[in-house]
Amino acid sequence: MLFRMIRGVLFHQKGKMLLIAVTIALGASLATGMLNVVMDVEDKVNKELKNYGANITVKPKDASLLSDIYEVGDGDALNAAYLREDELGRLKTIFWAFNIVDFTPFLDAQVTLPDGDGVKLVGTWFNHHLSLPTGEELDAGVQGMRSWWEIADGRWLNEADAGADSEIMVGALLAERKRWTVGETVKLTGSHGEKAMKIVGIFDAGSDEDEQIFATLDAVQALTDREGRVASIEVSALTTPDNDLARRAAKNPAALTSRDYETWYCTAYVSAICYQIQEVITGSVASAVRQVAESEGTILDKTKLLMILITALSLIGSALGISNLVTASVMERAQEIGLLKAIGARDRSITGVVMTEILITALIGFAAGYGMGFGFAQLIGRSVFGSAIEMNTRVIPIVAGLIALVTIAGSLPAIRMVLRLKPAEVLHGGH
Repeated sequence: MLFRMIRGVLFHQKGKMLLIAVTIALGASLATGMLNVVMDVEDKVNKELKNYGANITVKPKDASLLSDIYEVGDGDALNAAYLREDELGRLKTIFWAFNIVDFTPFLDAQVTLPDGDGVKLVGTWFNHHLSLPTGEELDAGVQGMRSWWEIADGRWLNEADAGADSEIMVGALLAERKRWTVGETVKLTGSHGEKAMKIVGIFDAGSDEDEQIFATLDAVQALTDREGRVASIEVSALTTPDNDLARRAAKNPAALTSRDYETWYCTAYVSAICYQIQEVITGSVASAVRQVAESEGTILDKTKLLMILITALSLIGSALGISNLVTASVMERAQEIGLLKAIGARDRSITGVVMTEILITALIGFAAGYGMGFGFAQLIGRSVFGSAIEMNTRVIPIVAGLIALVTIAGSLPAIRMVLRLKPAEVLHGGH
């Protein structure tokens, strides 16, 4: 009997039931899409933000101390202390090694041009290939760390090319002032010799770097007799936004309880990654670039909040739509429900039948909506982040629970109408 009643409603009111299913499917699709993106957005947003520079800098402990005391920047005055180039691969051996997206060393020197002018020469990696003891192969360098540079003329310096140590890239302002062009050779004189260097690229960085010359790290080390040494390292790492634990740990990790320390150390906070870098790079001090690190956390939190609000609003809209459609359905069946009450059917049984019909429709709508929602998530991932969104199975029970809650909430006005409906008034033309 119950089955026949439900089947009758589903077929005889198929228009309204289809509208209810479509309403639920739309809510489920948006909720599924947004929640899948929310659960995968952290890495996506972090990777996007990594295109705008490093969020961790590593310096020699002594140089960092002098900088803090005397409030001076990087330069030859602080280069009495160095880091070891042969230890850079250790960055990929820390606990959060896979969160280290890119890194590059720097070694600055003041060199003299043929006309007597002094200019800053920066030695770095461009696309330096590393073969790590772990078996991992990677290319690291400034080409990834300065992805916003515009190559005004020429090309990026390629370390794999023969003679790369005799090539340079020049900032646009310096090249314009000196009237240098790509292919021209410039003689640079350092503290321990001179070398003719060929310009292979002119870049526009939109910063002080436009007045500088960039060369391979080996070339600058040779010109300044500082083989195997680097002055600083920039690191781009995927991090988790700071919370109270991270802020306490950043001040003094030793003050944490053993449990808090383990939680902090095993979470990708920027302070935890800095701490682990200091453990593997001898005599180093790693610090977060606060503006970048804090911006990442703020942008990520706001992005997640926006998506959650969109999900909430879509579900509220679905609930209102369900409420109107179910109420209209009950009003159409008022005489049928009144007749059932007149022959002895209890309110609980009639309510159960109505809710069963709606929940079956909701299940159909949820199944269709989940498939649509996952496709919607992929569309967001491909168009916004340029990569697929990973399917998260935790979303299924969450969306199912939300849809059940929305369906029940939307059905409450109709259920109240069923409970208040009086058989005598309905069957004799009343309201």
